[in-house]
Amino acid sequence: MKKFIKNKYLFIGETQSINIELIVNSFNYLKGRVNYMIIGCFADFYNYLKLSSKKKIKLKNILDPLNFDNYDPNSLNIFDINANKNKSLNLIKQLEFSNFIANQSGHDLVTMPIDKFKVKKNIDFIGVTEYLGTINKKLTFMLMKGDMFSIVPYTTHINPLNISKNIKKKKINFFIHNLLETLEKQNLLKNFSEIVFLCYNPHCGENSYLGLEDKIIKDSLRSNFIKVKGPVAADSAFIKFKKNSLFLSTYHDQALIPFKILNKKAINMTVGLNFRRLSPAHGTAKDIINKNISDNSSYLSCMLD
Repeated sequence: MKKFIKNKYLFIGETQSINIELIVNSFNYLKGRVNYMIIGCFADFYNYLKLSSKKKIKLKNILDPLNFDNYDPNSLNIFDINANKNKSLNLIKQLEFSNFIANQSGHDLVTMPIDKFKVKKNIDFIGVTEYLGTINKKLTFMLMKGDMFSIVPYTTHINPLNISKNIKKKKINFFIHNLLETLEKQNLLKNFSEIVFLCYNPHCGENSYLGLEDKIIKDSLRSNFIKVKGPVAADSAFIKFKKNSLFLSTYHDQALIPFKILNKKAINMTVGLNFRRLSPAHGTAKDIINKNISDNSSYLSCMLD
């Protein structure tokens, strides 16, 4: 019986990073396990391999990325997009094209980390999750999927000063209703043993002494979402929990910190699109560029998921 191998697209992301190193170092392991076409600059890979110990790896210039019939499993298959000398603008073009072909084909899109600061100089940009939602006119959610538990932050990449301003019953109802509906539609809801909403204030507000935010969350859950537990104190929620729990955090770092510490395998997923978008749960790691010490476990999880 012929083994089924997934087809995926791989957006290269920021080249001044560990991205190319991860892709090159993982090439032999992924061979025969997944077929993937890289969307990026051909010259970046050529120049990297020229100076690398893995220079024997072949590169193939792909002319039609929608057609996997010409895929070469013994090469890195690259669709070359290098139309703009401005690297951040070129990065956006690569991302938008990756989004286009993922929509056309339905194949997974794996996006490597980018430098948001560079992109923000040219366009209004919060993050890839939000940007893909905007260009697809879809409501998207950032699901951080781990081997122990997963999280979805209620607010993502915003200034902490603005978090409490977003804790309104109407907004929370909208968030939870659409998140549960999206997870159900994409057949993901069944994967979670329980769903727990985390409190915003320390000790859940100490009977509103520290603020009314947690009372707003509690009232919303009681009146609309019985299946969602909480809100529970964030400082103790991760001491003991059911495996495969889904935590809804009020802000980004509240759950991202324990998530990255306690999960050995981690994937950043964008849910709400017509295709699966996956990304390693780490940044560009510019401090270890060219040191060949990068950890490819999150990248491999994205490629093999």
